[in-house]
Amino acid sequence: MHSRTVLSIGCIGCGNMGGAILAGFAERASHTLYGYDLDRERMRPLIAKGVRAVADMISLVRGATMVIIALKPHLVEQVLREIKPHLKSETLLLSVAAGVSLDSLKQAVDGACPVVRVMPNTPALVGAGMYALCLDDPALKMEQKKTVMELFGSIGTAVELPDEKFNAFTAVFGAGPAYVFYMMQSLTQAAVTLGFTKTEAARLVNVLFAGSAKLAQGTEADHAALQDMVCSPGGVTICGINYMDRRGMRGCIVDAVLAAYMRGLDLEKIV
Repeated sequence: MHSRTVLSIGCIGCGNMGGAILAGFAERASHTLYGYDLDRERMRPLIAKGVRAVADMISLVRGATMVIIALKPHLVEQVLREIKPHLKSETLLLSVAAGVSLDSLKQAVDGACPVVRVMPNTPALVGAGMYALCLDDPALKMEQKKTVMELFGSIGTAVELPDEKFNAFTAVFGAGPAYVFYMMQSLTQAAVTLGFTKTEAARLVNVLFAGSAKLAQGTEADHAALQDMVCSPGGVTICGINYMDRRGMRGCIVDAVLAAYMRGLDLEKIV
């Protein structure tokens, strides 16, 4: 996709994630953007950014060459059934619904158009999201694949993954922000215990995580080496690390991710 390419993109479901994706597109390129949501209030901030609100899903599908489905998983099949007669072979359908496999999406549209599965995470709400993209549909053209990768790469970090790795991506990187916030809340609680006010502690913890992430991104050193940099021999930090190791903290985190992964497999069977 060249920088001058203008796409016609519509999003069905403009809640947190659908709205964040549309807002990101609106701020970074001159695409023609459409949005539909049953809650009209959700459209107000998007309209202010140049998104065109449409009255119904069919109008959106007719006007957009790229249609994004950003709905709860249990709603996807019904919506695809309604819009399928209006999908054209040149339409590109993208789904950000968790747990809805590529095969399920392909079956729902029955070959009417090519399909892409997308899995974002919540930092997309502030323009720092990570997007896994499954481009395994044989109906996809090479130019379409390139367009989708560049489009989502313009609003975050886009990675191409096969469909069978989506549950793993969700368990680690989709759920990952919750793990990070859990650790942030724990450190805030510890700081309050040691006499900091909650406001002061939360602000400093935010700075701690932002700075640590920046350091990790700015070096080729792995996470273990960066940890060692802080652990002076016989010092304060190594005592804290040793305590967490004795408590099996690392194993608990791995087990938490694996539990999330297994739950994802269960939910995919339900959907």
